Amino acid sequence: MLNAIKPDKSSYVWIHRLIDFLIPFFLLFLITIILNIPWQDRYITMGLLGGFTFVFSSQVVGIYRNWRGRSLFSSVRLILNAWLLTWATLIIIAFLYKDSANFSRIAITSWALITPFFLIGYRIIFRYLLAQYRAHGNNTKSVAIIGAGKVGQHIAETIQANQWLGYRVSAFYDDNSRLHNTKVSNIPVLGDTDGIGDTVNQLKYNEIYICLPLRAEHKIKQILDQLTDTTSVVKFVPDLFSFDLMHAKSSDIKGIPVFSVYDTPLTSLSNRLIKRVEDLALATIILVLTSPLLCWIAIKVKWSSPGPVIFKQKRYGINGKEIKVYKFRSMTTQDDGSIIKQATKGDSRVTPFGAFIRRTSLDELPQFINVLQGKMSIVGPRPHAIAHNEQYRKLVPKYMQRHLVKPGITGWAQINGWRGETDTLEKMEKRVEFDLHYINNWSLWFDLRIIFLTIFKGFVDKNAY
Repeated sequence: MLNAIKPDKSSYVWIHRLIDFLIPFFLLFLITIILNIPWQDRYITMGLLGGFTFVFSSQVVGIYRNWRGRSLFSSVRLILNAWLLTWATLIIIAFLYKDSANFSRIAITSWALITPFFLIGYRIIFRYLLAQYRAHGNNTKSVAIIGAGKVGQHIAETIQANQWLGYRVSAFYDDNSRLHNTKVSNIPVLGDTDGIGDTVNQLKYNEIYICLPLRAEHKIKQILDQLTDTTSVVKFVPDLFSFDLMHAKSSDIKGIPVFSVYDTPLTSLSNRLIKRVEDLALATIILVLTSPLLCWIAIKVKWSSPGPVIFKQKRYGINGKEIKVYKFRSMTTQDDGSIIKQATKGDSRVTPFGAFIRRTSLDELPQFINVLQGKMSIVGPRPHAIAHNEQYRKLVPKYMQRHLVKPGITGWAQINGWRGETDTLEKMEKRVEFDLHYINNWSLWFDLRIIFLTIFKGFVDKNAY
């Protein structure tokens, strides 16, 4: 029977939860006092609800897992995501109860902007104090690494570069005799794994990291059997680096550890919710602001040549499901079959006005309706015609991994110049490379950065015919 494996949590998780609950509540109280606003029942409810929702959101995004090996930037990003999720919840509740008019906009806006700084700030102070405490040799753990290969060296170098973590690598053990009595990553290789249990008992290591390749299953079992006679914490680091990973992460199914090889941050419910709120808010604003422009383009398209104003083409959406993508018609033909010819320079099918809206990306404005429908996102890999998908999925490795997320109106590939005609395989490979980088590194801030860059350099493109 398989034993359940629980996620490693911070040793101070309940302290963090308590502080995370109290900070939003007391900050809202202080803001109302400073602004001379009566501390009434509505504000008390808002403060309590904000604190509770933030703790719940923090649990969802993974803030309370052990952060000893987590970078400060990653912690800040998780806190901001949790606070945005909290605010999305509070906005929805206020909208449903139609009670927003009874709150001071200045007080609530100040609360929304100030609170994350305190949530981040106390953690920085907490981390700094622990680092100083550990720098004097307190609360440190002596570590031995079994396996001086790529994974073992990576673990050792990471620990050495982050001494505030409180770990100290004392030795390597490896069965390669040529490494004995030498140093790897400036750490001595003291011997092989024979009798490793007795060695660990003698030298009193706090933790043992087994960093052997997956093919050494028999050897790993032998080492684990020997280490059962020790009081050291034993950790196994699987050699997943031998795979070509894309946003690899660990999870569990009823305690059984599962490692994602091809994945994206957007498989997280909280991240999907954040991105959906972002899409709905921005798409609504953009459609309202551009409505006069949309009407003008529609009239010009209708006058430019016979045919419908909106061109609908089948493309692959998230998980490879077919969707219909809307565009202002820019050609005299409407190709949507098994063979589709890409537009080229001087293409006779493109109308004069069509050339203008293609070059300025104005033909893609109707896709904000696709965003409101939930079929597309504002930022994501550009959707290709189905015929092109079927062609390139056989030629470009990982091509279909682009469909792990919703297709977008703009994307990381487009603002880096990889848009328009892909007349060579190399161009498509570069586009896919940038798309996969976006999928692997998604965050709200990455989306906002792409949108910002699109405004200044993503609309007009000389490669769009």
